[in-house]
Amino acid sequence: MDKSYQPQQFEQKIYNRWEQAGYFKPDDGSGKEHFSMVMPPPNITDQLHIGHALNISLPDCIMRYKRMQGYNVLWIPGTDHASIATEVRIIKMLDKEGLTKKGIGREEFLRRAYQWRAKYGCRIVEQLRRLGASCDWSRESFTMDDKCTRAVKQAFVTLYNKKLIYQGSKIINWCPCCKTALSDAEVEYEERASHLWFFKYYTVDGKESLTFATTRPETMLGDMAVAVNPDDQRYLHLVGKMLVVPFVNRQVPIIADSYVEKDFGTGVVKITPAHDPNDFEVGLRHQLPVVRVMNDDGTMNSLAGKYEGLDRMQCRKQITIDMDKLGQLVKIEDYKHNVGSCYRCHTTVEPIISKQWFVKMKPLAKPAIDAVQQGDTRFIPKRFEKTYFAWMDNIRDWCISRQLWWGHRIPVWYCQDCHEVIASIDTPHKCPKCNSTALVQDSDVLDTWFSSALWPFSTMGWPDKTVDLARYYPTNLLVTMYDIIFFWVARMIFSSLEYVGEVPFKDVLIHGMVRDDKGKKMSKSAGNGVDPILFIDKYGADTLRFSLLNGVASGNDMRFSADKVENTRNFMNKIWNASRFVLLNCEGKELLPIESCKLTPADKWILTLLNTVAKQVNKNMERYELGMASTELYDFVWSQFCDWYIELSKPVLYGTDEDARIINLSVLAYVLDKILKMLHPFVPFITEEIYQETPFAMPTIMNQPYPTPTKKNYRKEYELIEKVKEIVGKVRNVRAEMKVAPSRKIRLFITLNQPLDTKDITIYIEKLTNSTVDFTQSCPDDKAVCVVATLGEVKIPLGDMVDAGKEIARIDAELERVRFELELANNKLSNPRFVEKAPQALVEGERKKVADYTALMNKLLISKSTLMGE
Repeated sequence: MDKSYQPQQFEQKIYNRWEQAGYFKPDDGSGKEHFSMVMPPPNITDQLHIGHALNISLPDCIMRYKRMQGYNVLWIPGTDHASIATEVRIIKMLDKEGLTKKGIGREEFLRRAYQWRAKYGCRIVEQLRRLGASCDWSRESFTMDDKCTRAVKQAFVTLYNKKLIYQGSKIINWCPCCKTALSDAEVEYEERASHLWFFKYYTVDGKESLTFATTRPETMLGDMAVAVNPDDQRYLHLVGKMLVVPFVNRQVPIIADSYVEKDFGTGVVKITPAHDPNDFEVGLRHQLPVVRVMNDDGTMNSLAGKYEGLDRMQCRKQITIDMDKLGQLVKIEDYKHNVGSCYRCHTTVEPIISKQWFVKMKPLAKPAIDAVQQGDTRFIPKRFEKTYFAWMDNIRDWCISRQLWWGHRIPVWYCQDCHEVIASIDTPHKCPKCNSTALVQDSDVLDTWFSSALWPFSTMGWPDKTVDLARYYPTNLLVTMYDIIFFWVARMIFSSLEYVGEVPFKDVLIHGMVRDDKGKKMSKSAGNGVDPILFIDKYGADTLRFSLLNGVASGNDMRFSADKVENTRNFMNKIWNASRFVLLNCEGKELLPIESCKLTPADKWILTLLNTVAKQVNKNMERYELGMASTELYDFVWSQFCDWYIELSKPVLYGTDEDARIINLSVLAYVLDKILKMLHPFVPFITEEIYQETPFAMPTIMNQPYPTPTKKNYRKEYELIEKVKEIVGKVRNVRAEMKVAPSRKIRLFITLNQPLDTKDITIYIEKLTNSTVDFTQSCPDDKAVCVVATLGEVKIPLGDMVDAGKEIARIDAELERVRFELELANNKLSNPRFVEKAPQALVEGERKKVADYTALMNKLLISKSTLMGE
């Protein structure tokens, strides 16, 4: 092994060897139990960021664990075409060249889109490999490859034939920047400071008026009525009369509708059916005309009269000025309300009337709701079921058409002669109704999420009845972030139930968002986005992976910082250096099976801890609590194995008893082997590199059995070494407080409070504290530092290390702490309610504290008295 940890020298070589050997592929003929998962396909809009690194590290860790458990593992990778987001990027690229989307035409635009996909799709795949993703690349998919495209067409036509897909004019969310419709899930809402504009319209005869409030003055040009509540006595005499809408000189009726809340505002609402979903419904009930006054780009159209050509916000400002001049602006109030924006470009969304394609959701939502309620699919953590149900219970029909070019073109053709609408998987050549060949395909594409909703089964070959579907479907697990539960997870569940007849996955593991060290969402636009490759190049993939996985809590956001990566690098160094120490000492030695070793108390102590950590790690891995499992391993490797067991081993390793050395090295190598295997799912590269240097190495660590607890339990020896550690720790603390040089040997006089074979512990204490130990009932020096431990009392002659004044100050500080703890315990015991109502074990625990602290205080007082010569 190299002297230092240099991951750049081996990580990519190891990954290439794994892939070439076929270790990522399932063994279809093995007869093992299957464990399958699909990768959430990253968008091809750009390279991956740190959030993606977590989204890959989590499932990879699980899949490596399952592989080592003996499962036949299939993990399908792939990328998403990301219709809106990618088209926006390509348009920006064209703009830099002085070109436009319309100018180059659809065919050239799509050619450039596929060039973009080739560039960034390859970049993403390279990043996934650098992160260590152990997925089956022979099954890599793309949402617009031939296989997935065929599935999309089949899905659309199936729902169309069942009348679950329909075309209609409805109020939809429209992005004036992207110039496309958006589904409800693609609109992000945030509270913004705005205004309420109070306007009044006069009756035709000019004798009366009605005052109403609006947050969008520009839409008044499309007003078709003014509504009041039918129970509002203030306005009933006006119902049926006509009002005049200024600037367009339109006469509109005053109508009565229960939609209006008579106690809200003025109790009067203007009705604009073409620009508000609620107004649209009111318009249907009252058979009102629908007049759209905006263009697709957010400018006002010819029906807006003199405001034609103005941007909607410019129009808002000008209308306010003009209404004020007319004397029909009553007042303006500050107002905060939720405003929807496009989830991609963040432009304020405009509700408008538009002819679009929709999926009828209620029939599809009910089975999906039932599936989660019945436990067919389980959310982890369970609290995210609320997010799922909140969306599904209130779901509206899904607008699936997008006015874009990049994406799955809607498989519908229109006959130009008889106007027949034809939905077909294959391109029709003539109209089935009139035999005309004048057929034109719908120019719109499908919502990106329509194809993503099919991902778990389209990647396995659906609609064909493939071997993969029969063997690996439904999948066992999906790992994804909480922000796409309604975008993606819900849609996969109802799509799978509709097309395949079962849920797509048994468990959904939800993780949080990766934020910067200040808690802000990371993004390129905010200037805090981070390319994971930069950290991999500098620190290695394992360092980045472990920094993301260590302590991560399911469903909770986490903060990312370079400092955490740097600290994790120290852990990698610790693993490397400890392994190198063990393996260098093992060179040329014939190691023994652990069962044949005559174990020392320290050996039994580390094996007991190994058992404990194996039990806890497996327990947490089965629960997908990777953050807890990684923390357990970190503490065991760093604190117990490296800091203690290796140090406890050195007296034997540097001793003259060769048989004892062989036994000790055998235990060291055994524990190291288990550590590497337990760590492998988290840090695959460093563990493989070190494993290949061990005496037990097989072709790869990847398919070695994951360590599980053994039945052996050395509780007695474990407790003994813990007590030795306590003494060592306290003596080291005294040395540090008294600033005793590490090279200076001291004497320890230990009075045991229980019978003990001291030969088992003397060497440990002496070597780890640089001392000579004398087990005796007294200390020959009158002035000595007294340390009280579980095994007994340790006295260190002051002359060996310090002056009396400093030691007295230390004892005073300890006395202050002991008195504080004693007071706390006594206060609890003096409270009758605590003694009567608290669990008996708790009460007894406080009584024991009083006894222990009283005894400790007395010993400290005696030590102080001795130092003072009293």
